Amino acid sequence: MDLRNLITYIPEVRKPEEKKLSFNTKLKWTLIVLVAFFILANVSLFGLSNNALDRFEYLAIILGTDFGSIISLGVGPIVMASIILQLLTGSKILDIETTTEEGKRFYQGVQKVLILFFIVFEAMVYVLMQGLEASPGFTSILILQLILGGLAIFYMDGVVNKWGFGSGVSLFIGAGVSWRLVTSAFQFINQQGENCLADFGNTACPGKVLVLIESIINRLPIEFWSALSAVVITLIIFLMVVWAQSLKVEIPLSLSRIRGYAIKYPLQFFYASVIPVILTAALVANLQLFAGMFENAANQCLLDSCTTFQKFSTNLGFLGKFVNGQPVSGLAFWIGSTNVLDLLIRGGFRMVYLLQGLTHVLFFVFFSTLFAVLWVKTSGMDAKSMAHKVSASGLHITGFRQDQRVLESIFERYIIPLTVMGGIAIGFLASITNLLGALVSGTAILLVIMIMYQFFQNIAKHEAEMNPAMRNVFGG
Repeated sequence: MDLRNLITYIPEVRKPEEKKLSFNTKLKWTLIVLVAFFILANVSLFGLSNNALDRFEYLAIILGTDFGSIISLGVGPIVMASIILQLLTGSKILDIETTTEEGKRFYQGVQKVLILFFIVFEAMVYVLMQGLEASPGFTSILILQLILGGLAIFYMDGVVNKWGFGSGVSLFIGAGVSWRLVTSAFQFINQQGENCLADFGNTACPGKVLVLIESIINRLPIEFWSALSAVVITLIIFLMVVWAQSLKVEIPLSLSRIRGYAIKYPLQFFYASVIPVILTAALVANLQLFAGMFENAANQCLLDSCTTFQKFSTNLGFLGKFVNGQPVSGLAFWIGSTNVLDLLIRGGFRMVYLLQGLTHVLFFVFFSTLFAVLWVKTSGMDAKSMAHKVSASGLHITGFRQDQRVLESIFERYIIPLTVMGGIAIGFLASITNLLGALVSGTAILLVIMIMYQFFQNIAKHEAEMNPAMRNVFGG
């Protein structure tokens, strides 16, 4: 069957008939999906005997999931499909003309096929590699549940994209990070299930803000500086990202039909937005996740009872070894990060962590820049697409003749440099934050700040439709 025909058989979320949805409609569907996401995150997999992935908290944050739940796949299949397709189209291995409507539809269709493939593939890998180990006789049932959860995330993402605010992938990641950020700061139930507030000062609290207060009461300088550094770094990163989000280049445009009408078209410094760092962090997360599962499968392998997957896993030791969920060697270690600042405070710093930090920064900067360029070229944000969009609306560069080629040359002058510089900056900022530590992982805190900033902007566009109380919140 031809791929174009296959794409037509894939069910998809229907687009709204209205050209512009109302604020209430977008808010309703965004909240429905958000509530459904949290409900599914608390639905445990039936037939699960051992969850070897629960130690990978960092990966769960980046993938917008909760391992052991029915949505254990999270946004992994969606992000992996985007990465693979962008690499294929960017290298011209797969030649798809994304400047035409037909080409864009075909690109989106191929992406759906890849997402469905990765949903099935990752579900099988999670179970067969015993990352999520099934009880005897429940292997197929466990895989089926993961596939259904992956499909739920896929279609909920489609609902948010077409009926809600922003991107579903961003919403799921932002929701997961926000929840962990709050619990990391104010969690008062420790691992033993004790409520530390009942005997505050004598029972250790896991929340960093509570640890900070307890360390002052009990005069524990190391715990004080460790907790304070996490809180301060989080606040500093928040301010830096908000400031960087305000940086932009404004291109003066005029409307030829109305004399004297002029606007400034903004091009953000982070032109490719948060997408490059999501893709890079997801790439690291998936590599570490598969390395951990391969190691787990290899450890289960006995000489007389190895499965094919377990035999294959024994040859992939270079991907990394793990201790208590943290990579200690191999590729997983060198692309990962360690909280260097906390090690310095506690006296556990070693030079190997400095080398790891360097490779981590280089990896993030390179791939964030690469994904930024590929994203701009394949998502209709390149100079030619932007020039066509602006020209079609009747606008032209102030002081220049009305010609799409002039618009394209002006946009070309700014878009490529902004894309590259923005990709480098966001990759560097994310990786440095990972090394310094925060209330949650550096990449996660960077993601949630930028995602929430974008949601704020999307919602603010509907200011006129809000009730007075909400309008005041958004500065109306």
